[in-house]
Amino acid sequence: MRSEESGSEWLEALSGESRAMQLVRQRVCDFGPADATVLIGGETGTGKELAAHALHAASSRAGGPFVAVNCAALPRDLIESELFGSTRGAFTGASQTRPGLFDAARGGTLLLDEIGELPRSAQAKLLRVLEAGSYRPLGAIREKHAEARVLAATNRDLARMCASGEFRLDLYYRVAVLRIELPPLRERRADIPGLVRRFLARDSRAPRAVAPEAMARLLAHSWPGNVRELRSAVERTLLRASGAVIEAFELEASIETALPPSPPRPGSAESLRVLLEHRGRLAAAAAALGVSPRTLQRRLRAGGLSARTLRRELALPAGP
Repeated sequence: MRSEESGSEWLEALSGESRAMQLVRQRVCDFGPADATVLIGGETGTGKELAAHALHAASSRAGGPFVAVNCAALPRDLIESELFGSTRGAFTGASQTRPGLFDAARGGTLLLDEIGELPRSAQAKLLRVLEAGSYRPLGAIREKHAEARVLAATNRDLARMCASGEFRLDLYYRVAVLRIELPPLRERRADIPGLVRRFLARDSRAPRAVAPEAMARLLAHSWPGNVRELRSAVERTLLRASGAVIEAFELEASIETALPPSPPRPGSAESLRVLLEHRGRLAAAAAALGVSPRTLQRRLRAGGLSARTLRRELALPAGP
């Protein structure tokens, strides 16, 4: 059996003190013990599989297997046999009976990652499993009882796909019994310093601190690849970091090799830049932008930041 600490570790991996991440962790705790299907949404790199692991660890199936499959990587002509297994002679090349992923996840959890990539034919067969609780291996006569909890993850808008006919509406209702949405990193920038410290703590030889100028650069980036991109940038920086503190020039090349920035929320990136130029002084930055301090605070909150957070993390002086 997995220990109680294992569940705590998965929850800890979903780190962040932002309201959005607090809600994610609360929903994991609430939904974990249920045996219902959960749809986990979010952009690439936000931690959807981490959330799935945490749900599994918080469930009564924690002692069973956790099996994850990327639906986009399944060969279209082998999807049915990959999911449900096949008997000997079921198709050309099937020289022996082969268990499927539902068999491998028996007594545990099966994560169908990128479920929106399943073709309509496979969607129909998956719907039957979720509705009837049974499936028939390819070439078999008898059905098997499905004894795995199903979790689904996607970075696509399944509701819109239903409207366009790409995704079955009845399957959508089956997989979205419960929902968890992982927020993009650009909407919770206040969590970036804590995430960076967590990544640094994994390597005992790594620097223990980040210079304020370097942290400012991290906070200003839009992170289109989300937490995965941030982790990769930190890991690349560690390859060239030479001192006890990561400096801005050591970080810059790592961010430059990242993906092109995605469009930021209107006003948030510019507001951050001006606030940094004015050393965290809210009133001065608001005046330079031609807005009220309250409007500036609202723009910062849209990007998951506050003037107080910036002053604390970037060692800026307190002041109006």
